[in-house]
Amino acid sequence: MRLTPPSVPSAAFPAEPSCGLPKPPLAGGACCGEGAAEAGGSCCATGKKGRPDYLLWGSLAVFLTGVAVHLLVPSAPAWLHGFGHTCYELLGRAWWGVLFGFIAVALIGRLPREVVAALLGRSGSVGGLFRAVAAGVALDLCNHGILMVGMSLYKRGASLGQTIAFLIASPWNSLSVTLILASLIGWEWVGTFIVLSMVVGLITGWIAERLVHAGKIPPNPNTVDLPTGYRIGPALAGVLRSLKPGKNNYLRLLREGLAGSQMVLRWILFGFVLTGLISAFVNEQTFRDLFGPTALGMFFTLLATSLLEVCSEGSSPIAAYILLRAHAPGNAFVFLMAGAATDYTQIASLRQTTRSWAATLALPLISIPQVLFIGWLINHFSR
Repeated sequence: MRLTPPSVPSAAFPAEPSCGLPKPPLAGGACCGEGAAEAGGSCCATGKKGRPDYLLWGSLAVFLTGVAVHLLVPSAPAWLHGFGHTCYELLGRAWWGVLFGFIAVALIGRLPREVVAALLGRSGSVGGLFRAVAAGVALDLCNHGILMVGMSLYKRGASLGQTIAFLIASPWNSLSVTLILASLIGWEWVGTFIVLSMVVGLITGWIAERLVHAGKIPPNPNTVDLPTGYRIGPALAGVLRSLKPGKNNYLRLLREGLAGSQMVLRWILFGFVLTGLISAFVNEQTFRDLFGPTALGMFFTLLATSLLEVCSEGSSPIAAYILLRAHAPGNAFVFLMAGAATDYTQIASLRQTTRSWAATLALPLISIPQVLFIGWLINHFSR
C-alpha cells in the first residue's frame, strides 16, 4: 500500500477534533479518532457540543448505585442485591485495568495515524496482511472508531484483505480494553483470544486477497504512490520528545488520557450495567443453559452478539460474564469476534466505501465460520 504525502489535506484524516473532545497534539481520542465524526455511529454520537453525555453519566450513576447497594443495603431485594453484588465484583476486578487504560490512551493517542498507515506496507502481500493485523491490535480504538480508520485506510490505498484483517483484529484488542478484559478473565484467556483473533484476521484477509486476485471481488481503486522522501523516523522521534519528564507534561498526558477515554469509559460502564442486569434478572442456571458450551448455546451467543449493538468496550464485560458464569470460553470468543464481523454499522460503511456487496459480505461470510469453529474447539478442549 502507498500513501499520499502527510502534508496534503485529506478527508480521511481531518484536522478538527471529533466528538467535541479536546484533541491531543498528534491524534484524536481513543474511541472517536480522526475521521470518526463522519460516521455518526453509536460510539461517538454524544449530541451537540456542550450537551452532557447521558450514556456516560447515566451508566456511571446506575453502576455506583449498585456498588453502594452492595456495601450499604444488605437487606435489599434479591434482584437489587444481585445487581449490586455484580457491580461491586466488576469494580474489584477491573479498576486497575481502567486506570492503566487511561495511561495507554494518552500514550497511544500521541502516535500519528500516518505512521500506522505507512507501516501497513505493500497491499496484496502476506507481509502487508501481517502488518495490518499488528496495526489493528496496536491501535487503541473501539470498534466504531476503528471502523472509520479502516475505511480511511482503504480510501488511501489499503487492499481489501488488509482492511478486513485490520477490522477483525482491532475492535476489542485495543490496549485499554485488553487490560480491562484481562482484569476480568485473566491474561491466559486474553492472550489466547488475541492470538486466535489474529489468526482469523490473517486467514480472512488472505482469502479476500485471493478472491480479488481471481476477479470475484473488485480491487481497491485507490492505490497511490508513496511520496518521495517520506520517513517514519521523524514522526516517531516527535512522539518520544513529547513524553519527556516534567510536571506539566504529565498533567497534559493525564488530561489527554481522560479526554480520550471518555468514549471508551461510557461503553465500559454501559457494559457493566448490562452485565449487572443480566445477573439480576436471569437465573444463573438459565443463563448457563442459554449460553453454555453447547451448539445451542453458541447459536444463542451468535444471535445475541449480532443483534446487540454495543461498542467493544461494552461487549467485553458481557463476554467475561459468559466465560465466568456460563463456563463457555468459546462462546465468549464468539461473542467478541462475531459482534465485530456482523456489526450493521460496519457492514453499511463497507458497502458505502467499497461500492461492492461482494467485498462487503466477504467479511462476515469468511470470518464467521472460522469464529464458530474456533469457539467450538475452545469449548471442547477447556472441559
